[in-house]
Amino acid sequence: MAGLKQATATSAGGVVVRSEAGIPRFVAGRRNDVRTWTLPKGTPIAGESTEETAVREVTEETGLQVRVLESLDLISYTFTQRGTRIHKTVFYFLMEPTGGDLSQHDHEFDEVRWFEMAEAGAVLTFESERGLVERAAERLAQRRAGAADAAGSPAAGPDPAGPGA
Repeated sequence: MAGLKQATATSAGGVVVRSEAGIPRFVAGRRNDVRTWTLPKGTPIAGESTEETAVREVTEETGLQVRVLESLDLISYTFTQRGTRIHKTVFYFLMEPTGGDLSQHDHEFDEVRWFEMAEAGAVLTFESERGLVERAAERLAQRRAGAADAAGSPAAGPDPAGPGA
């Protein structure tokens, strides 16, 4: 591949998760032209932070209003486009929906749906994104375990009933 120009690119996106009847789910979108199911992501606008880009792109591409729970991971890959080899890094965040509707997604996807996290291996086209959903599932389990521990631990500080109660 001698003679190719080199370039770098950055994007940001999210693994949007919710629980439905106790079953964790994530959002993915399908593009008809390339027949792929992928996680929402996109390119920053000048002056945007990576997190701001992720929230904006996920909202545009899925129709959902979202909130970042935490940074999840990044993936890097290389592809060739119009005679240029591009090294791309995509930053992903674990997110939850706060409103919106999948029917409001933009033209980037032809279809947007919720899937059970256990379906990621069969649904998502790219192995790196399947791994992101696995990590998101692990993080959710850790968050649930931490919340359960916090709820079950005794309150710190003085006894609210007062001394000698």
